[in-house]
Amino acid sequence: MMANLFIIMGISGSGKSSVASLLAKHLNYHFVEADDFHSEIAKAHMADNKPLTDEMRAPWIADIISYLNKLYLQGTNVVLAYSGLKREHRQQFRYLDYNCHYFYLSGSREKIATQMESRNNHFFGVDLIDSQFQAMETILPEETDVHVIELDGDLQQVCSKVVRLTDELVN
Repeated sequence: MMANLFIIMGISGSGKSSVASLLAKHLNYHFVEADDFHSEIAKAHMADNKPLTDEMRAPWIADIISYLNKLYLQGTNVVLAYSGLKREHRQQFRYLDYNCHYFYLSGSREKIATQMESRNNHFFGVDLIDSQFQAMETILPEETDVHVIELDGDLQQVCSKVVRLTDELVN
């Protein structure tokens, strides 16, 4: 049976890590935080309120994919918290052998800014939120594996939506 890869995506501050962590616990899947794969240089760049370039993202994505390939060979089901800003980058995960599904946490600038301001000790500040909205490429109709989850409730309500969808996909 093919292992599952559920990717919780969205701009920084959308709640990806919180939702992905809770979903991984619910499903008893391995949780992977994409931010853990950023280089110290990239983290410092973002901490200086500078958005990453595609050139800076390339080795980060390659490292995540390499790690996911190792997990796949072990038969490990995964929930990944990952921005998914660019279609080209989302496509790279689709080439993996996993049964891949995306859950895009979509919300207003105001909602996400409020969530960002409540975080502590994160290298990505609220000053970069506009660059995230600009970098987020529209989900195309052919991206049928992307489920849009509106951030119209609290964390528990958003998690409940994602859990319902994943339960349908795994059963």
